[in-house]
Amino acid sequence: MVGLMTTVVGYIRVSTEEQAQSGAGLEAQRAAIEAEAKRRGWTLATLYEDAAASGKSMRGRQGLEKALHAVEAGQADALVVAKLDRLSRSLLDFASLMERSRRRGWSLVALDLGVDTTTPSGALMANVLASFAEFERRLIGQRTRDALAVRKRQGVKLGRFKGAPPEVSQRIVEMRRRGTSLNAIAAKLTAEHVPTAQGAVRWYASTVRGIVLANDPSVARDPYRQGDEDRSPPRPSL
Repeated sequence: MVGLMTTVVGYIRVSTEEQAQSGAGLEAQRAAIEAEAKRRGWTLATLYEDAAASGKSMRGRQGLEKALHAVEAGQADALVVAKLDRLSRSLLDFASLMERSRRRGWSLVALDLGVDTTTPSGALMANVLASFAEFERRLIGQRTRDALAVRKRQGVKLGRFKGAPPEVSQRIVEMRRRGTSLNAIAAKLTAEHVPTAQGAVRWYASTVRGIVLANDPSVARDPYRQGDEDRSPPRPSL
């Protein structure tokens, strides 16, 4: 547990090259961590930094990787950041990192939001944020399930993509060579209840174009043929 005469490492980050060159953002974070370490009697072993590094993901950041290695190798008891979004802008990433710290026996401190897994109030704040992360995770899962259910009701067979049967692909290419527009081909196949490669009951010009491109790109688009524009509704997507 972090307390008096304990060792911590700090982590600071800015997102753009301009911020990195000016040093203002890094210095402000550095000053905040150093001041808190002095106030609480911590020994600040090292300040690791990532300059011009995105906060969308924690992957590929050498400074953060070194900071995590330090706490997990027992070189420090806690990882301290001035702002939580310096670690990541994703609550899901934060929740994952907090669980990692719990399992591996080190502490996490974010000064701006009062996250401090070494104190009851700070641990409570961390758990509140983790709850929001779990809520976000469940929302994403529910949206995915809802989208899949819609596609299933539309007759789409979910699963691994399979190419159109050779006879269907050949027929499409032949119609295209005769000058039939993409929309007209899609309408004809739909009217004849020919299933798509994914088992759907409705064809779209974009689907037809994809098959033509895969079999004979030379007739995929011809500016002198009428009706090549994809005026059909957009294909459903997740």
